[in-house]
Amino acid sequence: MTTLLYGRPPVVFDPPGAATQTSPLIAGATALETVPEGSVDEIMIYAPPGVLERRYTLALALSALKPGGRLDVMAPKDKGGSRLKKELEAFGAEVGESAKAHHRRCVVIKGDGLTGLDAAIEAGAPRLVPGLDAWSQPGVFAWDRIDPGSALLAQTLPPLKGAGADLGCGYGALATVALRSPQVTALGLYDLDRRAIEAARRNVEDPRVTIEQADVRTLEPGGDLDFIVTNPPFHDGGAEDKRLGQIFIRQAAAMLKKGGVMWLVANRHLPYEADINEAFKRVTKVADQGGYKVFEAVK
Repeated sequence: MTTLLYGRPPVVFDPPGAATQTSPLIAGATALETVPEGSVDEIMIYAPPGVLERRYTLALALSALKPGGRLDVMAPKDKGGSRLKKELEAFGAEVGESAKAHHRRCVVIKGDGLTGLDAAIEAGAPRLVPGLDAWSQPGVFAWDRIDPGSALLAQTLPPLKGAGADLGCGYGALATVALRSPQVTALGLYDLDRRAIEAARRNVEDPRVTIEQADVRTLEPGGDLDFIVTNPPFHDGGAEDKRLGQIFIRQAAAMLKKGGVMWLVANRHLPYEADINEAFKRVTKVADQGGYKVFEAVK
């Protein structure tokens, strides 16, 4: 029996232990897009919160199932769970719904007459975003716009030099700004999201660049970089978690050489000052506007 898992459902839903992971947010996972049509017996999905991303994932899963295959999908009620049943019914599926642990859970046995799968897959697929002039995909952070925090950091950055890294690179917006300096000799791009990494590979074509899907929290620090740019995430599983940014700050300090500089942007309400001052020798707040703050921190 072939079983797939998408994401990390709460233990209360008994996620299958022997399943093949397909979430783009888990390094090493199989891409659901590559699973042959009609080849899977069972799929459990912890549905993502974004509408386009969620319908894309559901459509891919229904396409991958064999006739008679079972789809088991759940989401928090306030993060798409309340819409799951209607979205699955819109594909022509018969849906059994239940509620548990502040989630809605829907079960579908794949039958005939499914409709709209191709349209949902097209709507959630990677694309060259009009007006952005960059490849991206629904589900990637700020997928169809320039994030205001990243824009402020880009406006603030001086010409960089030496070897550096972009931690949480997204589709590569900050990297393209950093690479404008001919004195940049190397730039490593890291992001947990496979979709962001695939977009960045299309958007940032430069021989100085290396791009890797990786969890920044587990990177091996070399202590040899000249600079780091970062707009660290502060949500984990949909909930705000300032610890993510705090870990990014400590990782940046560990990856930099003495005298190396971190350029960081964060939402104004996030209390990172103490962490930056603890990890770095000299810290300057160089911008504070539009709800965002930019720090230059020298190790």
